[in-house]
Order: sequence, then C-alpha cells, then structure tokens
Amino acid sequence: MASDSVDVAAAHKDEASRRTFLAQIIGGCVAFLATFLGIPAIGVIVGPALKREETTWLSIGDPDTFKEGVPTAANLTVVRRDGWIETNEIKPVWVVRELGSQFSVFNGRCTHLGCAYRWRSELNQFACPCHGGVYSPSGNVLAGPPPRPLDRLETRVEGGKLQVQYRDFVLGTPEQAPA
Repeated sequence: MASDSVDVAAAHKDEASRRTFLAQIIGGCVAFLATFLGIPAIGVIVGPALKREETTWLSIGDPDTFKEGVPTAANLTVVRRDGWIETNEIKPVWVVRELGSQFSVFNGRCTHLGCAYRWRSELNQFACPCHGGVYSPSGNVLAGPPPRPLDRLETRVEGGKLQVQYRDFVLGTPEQAPA
C-alpha cells in the first residue's frame, strides 16, 4: 500500500515536471514570436520619427535670365524615390525677381484646389481660371476662394545658379503645411 502511494506521488511529480517543461517550451516559442514580430513593428512606429527629411536644392537657372518684376514660369524636375523605384516629376514654379538678387519662387499650384494658375501681364496679377482665384505679383490673395497666399519656396543663389527647395503643401487650408 505504501508503494502505491509512492508510485502515485512519483507519477504526479513526473506529470508536473512534464507540464512545467511544456509550459516553458510554449513560453519560449511565444517570446521568440513576439520578438520576431515586435522588432519590425517597433521599427514601423518609431522609424518615421527618426527619418531625416532630405533637403534637395534644385537649379532653376542663371539668375540673370530673370527680369526684375516680371514673373517667369519655370519647370523643375523632382526625383521621387520609393524603395528601388525612381520617378521624375515635372513641377511648375513661378520666379519673381525682386530688387537686385532677391527672388520669390512660388509653387505652381493654386492654394485653393491645386489648379495651375498663370500670369496675366495686362492685369499685373496671377489668375487661376478654374475658380476665379486672383493673386498679386507678391503672391497675396486679391480675389476668389484661395484660403492663403501662394506657397513660397525657399531659394538661394549658389555657384552662379538660382536654386530652390521644391515642396508641395496641403491645399484648401488657411495655414501652410507640408503635404
């Protein structure tokens, strides 16, 4: 009888150690999977905050080609990279040479809905034909629905070339915010 109780106790002890072993194996597998899946998930969440935005200066041309006070249309080729795919996009801008070597370069999209606007020399203003937006030569809204002035881009003259940092902005809002 005593041997029966010893056998039962030994069987319970063996069964408990097997359960503990299986629980440890399952726990190890769960920890491995959590680590294996968790590290990329953390990278997706934290990565954009650590990513530096590249500032690319694009050349528009020789500053002397732009006449003072005369808005001139120009096109920029913006290279977009998405992984291994590289695409070239043509982006219109308007260059206004102010006094001396001061330049204003405006994004070529109306701030209302992103339509292309044009310079109307006979009226001395920019006009968006789609919804009646009208801007002064300095980019301020004169009439129509645009919620803010034309989007001004950063410029510099370096190496004898007028350069600009092209960006697109959120449309239809009173505040200028990068898109």
